[in-house]
Amino acid sequence: MSIDFSIYAQPKVDCHCHVLDPSGFPYAPDVLYRPAGQEVGSADYFAQVLAAYGVQHALLVGPNSGYATDNRCLLDAIARGQGRFKGIAVVSNQASIDELQSLKAQGIVGVAFNYSLHGLSHYADTGPLMQRLADLGMFVQVQVEQAQLKALSPVLLGCAANILVDHCGRPTVAEGVKGEGFDALLRLAESGRTTVKLSGFAKFSQVDFPFADTLPFARALLDAFGPSHCVWASDWPFLKAPYRLDYGPLLQLFAQAVPDAAMRDEIFWRTPQRLFGFSPKETI
Repeated sequence: MSIDFSIYAQPKVDCHCHVLDPSGFPYAPDVLYRPAGQEVGSADYFAQVLAAYGVQHALLVGPNSGYATDNRCLLDAIARGQGRFKGIAVVSNQASIDELQSLKAQGIVGVAFNYSLHGLSHYADTGPLMQRLADLGMFVQVQVEQAQLKALSPVLLGCAANILVDHCGRPTVAEGVKGEGFDALLRLAESGRTTVKLSGFAKFSQVDFPFADTLPFARALLDAFGPSHCVWASDWPFLKAPYRLDYGPLLQLFAQAVPDAAMRDEIFWRTPQRLFGFSPKETI
């Protein structure tokens, strides 16, 4: 894979990453998974990673691992970032309008619904929560896998909120772009209020880096949604990665998948800046 050095000069927003700092913010006692070792990364360390690769802003996602609905580490990182970070929080299904308003005032732009981890039934009663998010202009962010989106898409189409779909929808590669779950994702493009994160290739690829079997899915998403509804993300610090992943090679992989600089600029910067309200300032 050739190196495209121009990618480092392009303004960028990383739209899916996590901050895990158990020394400063101990994990909740009852979480299902406790990230450790190379999965841990503080806000200060991540800021250095972003600076090294010319990334101006990031959308930090509250991890179910380690923290569950404890958003203190996430909110601290946003506050100390002084406008560099926005966030996606994890909340209970009964989160009140007051709780959501408080989170929004602290830089939270949406709430994560992790169907791939908890299953569809866990979120069966979240219609009112989605409506509260819609009323506040906040995102419903969903992580699904395989065919889950086929059953979920009527719920998403029926709610009024803007939707973020993590990691290309984590399709079943063996089924190709005509698979039920991925076809349901492509149809969400018709709503005009769904955005897809072109990320997480290691989560659904069946081959090693550079994940050649994921390219048809990325291209199909770009064709269906266009760069105005696609964003890029690293998924740093790569929780539960099956093998070593690094920030730089993932950036280069995206440069190969989207060779047109103008299209990359829209995906890297213009679209997330518009969606999440980052400052138009394009310098680090």
